[in-house]
Amino acid sequence: MWNSGDMKQGQELSFDDEGQPVLITRAAPAYEEQHRQRVRKYLALMSFRIPSLILAAVAYGIWHNGLISLAIVVVAIPLPWMAVLIANDRPPRRAEEPRRYQNQTRIPLFPTAERPALDIRRPRAPQPDPADSDGDFRS
Repeated sequence: MWNSGDMKQGQELSFDDEGQPVLITRAAPAYEEQHRQRVRKYLALMSFRIPSLILAAVAYGIWHNGLISLAIVVVAIPLPWMAVLIANDRPPRRAEEPRRYQNQTRIPLFPTAERPALDIRRPRAPQPDPADSDGDFRS
C-alpha cells in the first residue's frame, strides 16, 4: 500500500488530505482557459466605466462641484485602454521556453554603402517567347 508519507511532496507534485495528487503536470493552462480569464479581467475593468460616469453626474448633482466630477471622469478615461492591454496580454514566457527567432542579419534603418536608399534595378532584355518560335532562327 502506498502511504502519502512515502511520496515526495514538493512544488511540482502535491497531494490533498486524502493522498490524491492535485497537480500532475507542469503544463500551462489551456488557451481557452487563459482567454476566459482575460475576458473576465476585461469585463471587470469595463464594468467600472459606465458606473463611474453616472457617479460623476450624481456627484455633481449632490455637491455642485465640477472638479470632483471631472476627477471621476478623468479616472474613467484610461479604463478602456487598460482593459484592452490586460485582455491582450499573455502570461510571461517561462525560462525553459525555447527562443526560436535567430536572425543574424539585420537590415539597417538608414541607407549604407551596402544597402542604398534606392534599389536601382536594370531592366531585363526581352526574352523570346518559346511558344512563338517555330524552330526557324532567321528573321
